[in-house]
Amino acid sequence: MTPEIALNHSPILLHADPLRVVLRPFTPADDPPPPGSAVPGRAQGLANRVLALSAQDLDDELARVIANFSDRHRNIADVLLRRFHAIAGTLIADQPMSLTQQHLIGAYFSEEYAFEAAALFNPSIVAHPDQSHVAPGALRFILSLRGVGEGHISSIAFRTGMIGADGSITLDPASPLATSPHIEILQPDDSGVRLSCRECRDLSEIVIFPITLQQSHGIEDLRLVRFVEDDGAVTYLGTYTACSGQDIREELLQTNDFSTFLLTPFRGTAAVNKGMALFPRRIGGRYATLGRLDHENIWLLRSDDLRDWDDGTKILSPRWMWEFVQLGNCGSPIEIDEGWLVLIHGVGPVRNYCVGACLLDKEDPAKVLGRLAVPLLRPGALERDGYVPNVIYSCGALVNGRTLILPYAVADSFSTFATLALDDLLAAMIPE
Repeated sequence: MTPEIALNHSPILLHADPLRVVLRPFTPADDPPPPGSAVPGRAQGLANRVLALSAQDLDDELARVIANFSDRHRNIADVLLRRFHAIAGTLIADQPMSLTQQHLIGAYFSEEYAFEAAALFNPSIVAHPDQSHVAPGALRFILSLRGVGEGHISSIAFRTGMIGADGSITLDPASPLATSPHIEILQPDDSGVRLSCRECRDLSEIVIFPITLQQSHGIEDLRLVRFVEDDGAVTYLGTYTACSGQDIREELLQTNDFSTFLLTPFRGTAAVNKGMALFPRRIGGRYATLGRLDHENIWLLRSDDLRDWDDGTKILSPRWMWEFVQLGNCGSPIEIDEGWLVLIHGVGPVRNYCVGACLLDKEDPAKVLGRLAVPLLRPGALERDGYVPNVIYSCGALVNGRTLILPYAVADSFSTFATLALDDLLAAMIPE
């Protein structure tokens, strides 16, 4: 008999909020003019119409824009001017322009985006880099979430909170504002982007929305991990899926301070799959990650380069009925005294997504020491309905003391938390 595992379910429910919006770049769709044609493209034509306005019309329209949106966005004039400078090089208007013209052109090439209007789900969790003034046994954390807005486009959002010494969970209130980041496209082509969010006053104001063509249809399922190098240096890494509408690939988020972010693509044959999750340190001098190379099993991959990933070793295959369709990880492995704890998802009949767990050997994570025969969480009467029914999913958990903190999503719609005793979880595992 498998021992019963007692879970404590948090009353916290994180639902989508259509009132939360961010300013992001907007460019009107353009049909290129015939070769040799003097007809300007739509972007240039739009800019030309703004430049043809009288000084009074310019002042009046810009005043309306600022008045309309200044209570929804901090430093909106600066954001509009930044947007103008981002697109000015693509326009052929070489005449001198007033500051008002620049601001208004920036406004015409910007749009509000309700980044979590439809759903807020698939969370991951890491320890906050600032643990000052935290009571003994407690832990401040950062939660990443997948927000879905117009066009079913996914972005990355953040929340912060505290785990009490007694295992209780509290979330800090979300800021009513979201800040548009400074965007730097890195060269050469397709080498990624750097985002600066130093104007943010709260981590919940940061939104990482699709920027590159490869990300244009969504940035999905960030799996955050606090990574410690062999010399003790700490950085925060996150793998996510970039969707272009034609294909997908894995990309990497890097940050030291949750203020500046580097987003770069992975390379190699493994980069065209979903669901990679990095180990929180090197193993035997090499980087390691879990992935799903064949869309069915869990694989262990190793690399000397953080961005290059190729073949791996299959370590876990479907065995129990609730995982017959496929297996995948639910975030980065967690290092505990007994080994590497890995939360996994399994897909069973009627496409039910359940959450389970396994334990890997600390020195050789290709060796599975034990796994659950029954899931920790499965869709039930109260946790099955939403945008995608019968899905329980997580992108990362953490351990505080001997308690597992497991944020998870319900039906691709909203997020909540469960906690459980680590010892109970390990006792329920069947040795491999």
